[in-house]
Amino acid sequence: MSDDEARRVFDVVDAFDPDEFVQLLAEDATMRFGNADPTQGREATAAALRGFFSTIAGLRHRIVRAWTAGADTVAETEVTYTRLDDSEVGVVAVSIWTKGDDGLITDYRVFVDLAPLYAPQTSVVTTI
Repeated sequence: MSDDEARRVFDVVDAFDPDEFVQLLAEDATMRFGNADPTQGREATAAALRGFFSTIAGLRHRIVRAWTAGADTVAETEVTYTRLDDSEVGVVAVSIWTKGDDGLITDYRVFVDLAPLYAPQTSVVTTI
């Protein structure tokens, strides 16, 4: 996968539309976001994303680096979350996904600490 392909995945994530995102996934794909329980299948993943998205106003990813080895991709990103009050907070994240032979993602994992996103604004540093 090229950086263009990783950008395509994050463009879909940043579109803030769970139904569009799950179209990148195989029907029985597993997704694990942070320390949340894993989801399995498109419906469960879309429902989990809707729940998370209801707590924020938006997000955008900047790809720092991306690597692909066979079917596996690792992407280091800087993510800017827009809170419901329109303030922004940045965090670093690593996403790892595996694609099946059909090109759909079978396993998607996001390693991120969201504590700064939900911390009171007075204690948040928003520089990345």
